[in-house]
Parts: sequence; C-alpha cells; structure tokens
Amino acid sequence: MIDQLTGSLNYHEQALDLRHERQKVLSSNIANADTPGYKARDFDFARELERATSQGGSGSGLALTRTAEGHIEGQAMASAPVDLGYRVPAQPSLDGNTVEMERERAAFADNSVRYQAAVSMLNSRIQSLKSAMQPAR
Repeated sequence: MIDQLTGSLNYHEQALDLRHERQKVLSSNIANADTPGYKARDFDFARELERATSQGGSGSGLALTRTAEGHIEGQAMASAPVDLGYRVPAQPSLDGNTVEMERERAAFADNSVRYQAAVSMLNSRIQSLKSAMQPAR
C-alpha cells in the first residue's frame, strides 16, 4: 500500500521538478534574447519524464561525505540532469542569437499552465488520500 502511494506521488514529484527545470531553461532563454551568440536551449519534457520515472525512486541519491566520526550517514536527494538540446531557429539572426521571443513566450506560458495543472492534480490527489484515511462517520 505504501509503495503504491509513494509511486503515485513520485510521478507527480518528478513532473513538477521537470516543469520547474524547464521554466528555468525558458527563463534563461528569454533573459538572453539580446545576448549576441546565445543559443536557445530546451528539452523534451515527455522523454525526460519517462526517463525520470523509469529510474524509480525520487531522484538519484548523492552520497554525503562524513568529515567527522560523530556525523550521521545519509543521502542528499538530487534529480538527474536533463538532456538539454539547442533550438533550431526558424529565422537565424545576424548576431548568432537563436532566441525567438514569440516561441519562448508561448513555451513559457504553456509550461506555466501545465505546472499549475500538475499542482492542482497533486493537491486533488492528496485531498482524496486524506479523505480516504478519515474514519467513517
């Protein structure tokens, strides 16, 4: 039962982490729209989500170094890095910058809406689980 619950919530956790990561990438593209030679980056969300969920667990653990005998052993959680690619522009610019603001803004807005939808679904899932755990009246 706990494994199913963890697996279900892990999927949502991975999706939110990847949406957050994509938002940072898109923000970087927008911020560098006027930087000569900047190459716009992005990643395939569906492929990265599939890769993240197929690895199991909630990210790959990083081993912590014990610097003193009294320290407790543990693991830090870190998500696997995404496979960033370069965007191919529809119309290249003279300064070598490949950021197309309309495309970036549309991707940023789409990702924002999908992030909010994922948060809403996760909240709904948690509320359902809380309701199921309440004693019957």
